[in-house]
Amino acid sequence: MPMTRITLRQGYSDAALGQISDVLHQTLVDEFAVPAADRFQIIEMLPDVQRSFDRHYLSGTRSADFMLFHIVAGKPRTSEQKQNFYRVLSERLHVLLGINPDDVMVVIQFNTAQEWSFSRGDMYQPVG
Repeated sequence: MPMTRITLRQGYSDAALGQISDVLHQTLVDEFAVPAADRFQIIEMLPDVQRSFDRHYLSGTRSADFMLFHIVAGKPRTSEQKQNFYRVLSERLHVLLGINPDDVMVVIQFNTAQEWSFSRGDMYQPVG
């Protein structure tokens, strides 16, 4: 049940945003054990003045194309799942959209079922 906020620069076309969204979702399904119907994303494009980041911190060289994927997930994943997710997401974005892997940052936060209400003000209660 991850929810992802994707923050990137202004100027992407609707088609490119759709591709970024699809790449993220397919990678979550393939590498993060997320059900195919579990898709919750917010994409925000911000002007440069509203995005401040170090172009070299723990990376090669970030460009103005820097994008952040902030994922909140309810079920912990193994280190191997996380590493595979990071790698595959970066590879797919590079191959399909030409996005430099240095421009892809991912932050994952985990919480419990009690921190989720999907609708009607009901606390999420996992089955089983």
